[in-house]
Amino acid sequence: MPVQTPCVRLHPADNVVVATTALARGVALESEGVVTRTPIPPGHKLATADIARGSPVRKFNQTIGVATADILAGEHVHTQNCGMTEFTRLAERTESWRVPSLGPRTFDGYRRENGTVGTRNYIGILTSVNCSGTVARSIADAVERSGMLAQFPTVDGIVPIVHNTGCGIPDSGEGYDTLQRTLSGYAKHPNFGAVLMVGLGCEVVQIASFKTAHGLQESPRFQTFTIQDSGGTRRAIEAGIARIQEILPIVAQAVRSPVPASEVALALQCGGSDGYSGITANPALGAAADLLVALGGTVILSETPEIYGAEHLLLGRAATAETAQKLRERLSWWRSYAERNGAELNNNPTPGNKLGGLTTILEKSLGAVAKGGTSPLQDVIRYAEPLTSRGLVFMDSPGFDPCSATGQVASGATVICFTTGRGSVFGCKPVPSLKLATNADLFRRMRDDMDVNCGDIIEDGTTIGTKGLEILQAVLAAASGQPTKSEQLGFGAAEFVPWQIGAVL
Repeated sequence: MPVQTPCVRLHPADNVVVATTALARGVALESEGVVTRTPIPPGHKLATADIARGSPVRKFNQTIGVATADILAGEHVHTQNCGMTEFTRLAERTESWRVPSLGPRTFDGYRRENGTVGTRNYIGILTSVNCSGTVARSIADAVERSGMLAQFPTVDGIVPIVHNTGCGIPDSGEGYDTLQRTLSGYAKHPNFGAVLMVGLGCEVVQIASFKTAHGLQESPRFQTFTIQDSGGTRRAIEAGIARIQEILPIVAQAVRSPVPASEVALALQCGGSDGYSGITANPALGAAADLLVALGGTVILSETPEIYGAEHLLLGRAATAETAQKLRERLSWWRSYAERNGAELNNNPTPGNKLGGLTTILEKSLGAVAKGGTSPLQDVIRYAEPLTSRGLVFMDSPGFDPCSATGQVASGATVICFTTGRGSVFGCKPVPSLKLATNADLFRRMRDDMDVNCGDIIEDGTTIGTKGLEILQAVLAAASGQPTKSEQLGFGAAEFVPWQIGAVL
């Protein structure tokens, strides 16, 4: 890409290009042989040829919508003249994946007794129900205020895992199973050196049956109690503080040691996307994902409603027919789920996405899928289902970022990379979350929140491959303990959002 070019063409067959700066009316774009007929905001599209009403609008060499009015070359292409359309998208078999050439990489992680590797060493206070949330937070606050953590510098802190469900739901079925998987994933997560689980006592999610169902046993590293059995709120808080005091010396024994990069499970997220997302940060993160997969690691792509319209690209990369069928089944479930709730999968993009230049869910999805790189799709799992495969894995989830990331962490993600063009702020204890800015203006404006600037792909001509390697290095540094911007700001203790499916009774 030429440095500081006024627009970028993503494929020779496209009939739109993307403005890389604000373009006034009457600007001649020599590379495209057109003159702008209307002002074009940065990150937005303009037509490079006349597009008749009803004809496809193409970007990424894919159809992102149809012209809802005649569009002249040089005109702004957006919601006023481009809309959604339904059409058959066949699975596209991509070129054979080329494994990037990269020498061995390591990071300093916590090797746990069961063989898993953590990137942080927290103590978690897990709640079975919303009713125990205040007690969990009070225990964590009391321990933090007491100063006792100063005696244990290898312990990263106390994380209360509080949510708004656990009761008032059926005691079986899809919603119940999903919540149980999520809680189990956090209880077993390698970034927790120990977990204290607090219940009320009379809730639907009973701790005793939860432990039995998920193979959890009382031990110095996993302890449980209920408020009712403790004698009420004050005594429960006192009991929790006493338990933490007993647990701290045990958790503090953990030490970091060099482990292969293959032990990283990287969650891929995007939020507050803009017109640059599919050009800079998402493909650069995809390049980093390919590098990690080549090293034997795992990357988790999610947000099922935000692959709608681009699923054919993933289906074409499925390692087996069974994997492809799993993805089709999840997409079919989502169509039914949206229909019975009076929603549509194409209700995206959000107002912020549109201000940033994204017009349809097809365009947004095509850019979002780029986060997954180019390696084969090895598996498709349900929300919060434990990882059993390495390489690229798709985890079914909503597009709501905190909810999706919660599921990825429950599945075993130990680092998160989150691309944003509008400026999402997000943290996800116990997992470090790196924020990747799609444009340099955002990086400069919100540099206290952004970890990596992908805007230099546009501004300075940095290659996608070079940026991918930079992101991988940032991932390994974070995995080794380097605090991310969200951790420095204290994010992460309020972002646990399990997916609530079904009736609230």
